Amino acid sequence: MDQLVDDMDNSSDHDHDHENTVIGSLVSKDVSLRQWLDNANRVVDALECLHIFMQVVKIVNSAHSQGVVLHNNRPSCFVMSSFNHVSFIESASCSDSGSDSYQDVTSSNVSHNKVSEIDWVEPNGKQTEEKEDRFPMKKILQMETNWYTSPEEAADGPSSCASDVYRLGILLFELYYPCSSPEEKNSNISGVKHRMLPPQFHLKWPKEAFFSMRLLHPDPASRPKIDEVLQSEFLNGLREKLDEREAAIELEEKIVEQEMLLDFLVTLQQRKQEAADYLQKDFSILTSDLQQVTKIQASVRRKGDSNSMNISEPDDFASSGSRKRIRRTPKENQESSRLMKDFKKLESAYFLTRNRAVNSRWMNPFMEGLSKYMSSSKLKVKADLKLGDLLNSSSLVCSLSFDRDGEFFATAGVNKKIKVFEYESILNENRDIHFPIVEIPTRSKISSICWNRYIKSQCASSNFEGVVQVWDVTQGQVAAEMIEHQRRAWSVDFSADPKLLASGSDDGSVKLWNINQGASIDHRVYYHDLRNLSMPLYTLVGHKRTVSYVKFIDSKTIVSSSTDNTLKLWDLSDTASQVIDRPIQSFSGHVNVKNFVGLSVSGGYIATGSETNEVFIYHKGFPMPAMSYKFNTTDPISGNEVEDNEQFISSVCWRTQSSTLVAANSMGNIKVLEMV
Repeated sequence: MDQLVDDMDNSSDHDHDHENTVIGSLVSKDVSLRQWLDNANRVVDALECLHIFMQVVKIVNSAHSQGVVLHNNRPSCFVMSSFNHVSFIESASCSDSGSDSYQDVTSSNVSHNKVSEIDWVEPNGKQTEEKEDRFPMKKILQMETNWYTSPEEAADGPSSCASDVYRLGILLFELYYPCSSPEEKNSNISGVKHRMLPPQFHLKWPKEAFFSMRLLHPDPASRPKIDEVLQSEFLNGLREKLDEREAAIELEEKIVEQEMLLDFLVTLQQRKQEAADYLQKDFSILTSDLQQVTKIQASVRRKGDSNSMNISEPDDFASSGSRKRIRRTPKENQESSRLMKDFKKLESAYFLTRNRAVNSRWMNPFMEGLSKYMSSSKLKVKADLKLGDLLNSSSLVCSLSFDRDGEFFATAGVNKKIKVFEYESILNENRDIHFPIVEIPTRSKISSICWNRYIKSQCASSNFEGVVQVWDVTQGQVAAEMIEHQRRAWSVDFSADPKLLASGSDDGSVKLWNINQGASIDHRVYYHDLRNLSMPLYTLVGHKRTVSYVKFIDSKTIVSSSTDNTLKLWDLSDTASQVIDRPIQSFSGHVNVKNFVGLSVSGGYIATGSETNEVFIYHKGFPMPAMSYKFNTTDPISGNEVEDNEQFISSVCWRTQSSTLVAANSMGNIKVLEMV
């Protein structure tokens, strides 16, 4: 189902965009009344202006009826919806030094949203760019404070309900008399504050001009009370038309809300139908696979020995026609529990494998992976190396490597030593301290070590000085030395040809060496066909951070490790492109953001370290860890093991053709682990 959901999400991106576009077109962002007033395209509609003014008057009346002076009934402190519903807001942009915190005055038109100065938007929903606006908002807000200050407030007198009424007079003028620039508006309102209205205003809007003069009376006691304003002939003369307008707006709102609901339901139905289609498709695939597996199983049973393939039942059960309930063993119960625990991830892996395969080619890879995944559930310590230099502070093991037969393994790191241990003696000897059979001192810290796959006594190393060396292990001496890297060399590996060796360095180069010549054959090789070194065959794109390791699982499958906390599996067989940007599997569960934690592969299993001081084992078919083991630190006083999350796993290495691996951490602790 995880894969189903992923597929659905990917396929429905376009539908999401469409859905957001439709709903976004139905719901417009509220616009400041100040922004609306200064809109260059605004045409004065007398009934619209009266409707807006009436709503502001009702808000002020609601506050005054509770003994609250608004102080800030200015356009910048009101917002308008797309249906011209006006709401009062509290805003840092509209507060002044003489105003207190505002209260909810119970009117349905009063809301207390927090809006910053930069949230001004045009009626079309686009954010205003102040430098292109004829009315720069910061400048207007500064002017607005002066415009809407009453004479008594300007004289440092107290603010009162009459002051709110005075501000209504300024608002009424702004509603009916738009200006083309801040300078023009500032000049006109300066005259209005002295009750000198523009002649054009008197001529075109005589009733509005007369009512403004009443509201702008310099004597607070001579101004009408807010309830008188509300009951005035000016507002009530067109009450019937205003009621009709309110009804029309309410009906339009309901239509839009219904359209929004309808669009939501249609979109939901489409998505659910897509989910049902995907589910039906997966169900059909699953049914077909069940039939196919059942037929194969029946065929296998017929070919096998019936005595060993079938469970015999007592005669009394057989004769009665009843089926005997088979009791599960503890191991089977454990496997069933694990199967259910990881069922979702296994399901995702099944559909991923199934969708990539053709016909029945999915079956064997998935069955093999499932069998291996379920066959082992934990890592058991077979041996714990106790080294003689435990007090050495430079004990970090950077690299581990088994010889061709798995009889010996070598360790190397920052202690400037290559140590070779005999595998069987480590397992069989119960000693307080394990000593290597060979110990080779080196002049520099070792970053990587690799055993020759054909010459048993030969191994190669790379060091922090950029030198690549080939060693005769039996003699403990350097057999060849290559000095061409300009900086630290991080990795070294033998080719299938025992004479060829590859190394990678901080200098940005990968060099291919012939150990008989002691010089590199070529420079800056990435993943090349050696017949054409001019450009790489493939470039694998997908990791978000540094790639620290790359290993071949087989001739056409590569696993890479990165400090982005993931391993990625790449299929080179089924692509015509030189750039592969989609791995076939991404493994996560371990932690790796800054250190080299090791990477090793064997028989489809992938081992890696973690910065949580744990070894993680993955199977190539599944994205989650199959098992893990945590290194603990031995307390020097009590002798008990304690967790130490400051340490990390620094290297891992599988033993050839086995379920055993060796792992080391940053403290130099080395353990032989086995999957069980």
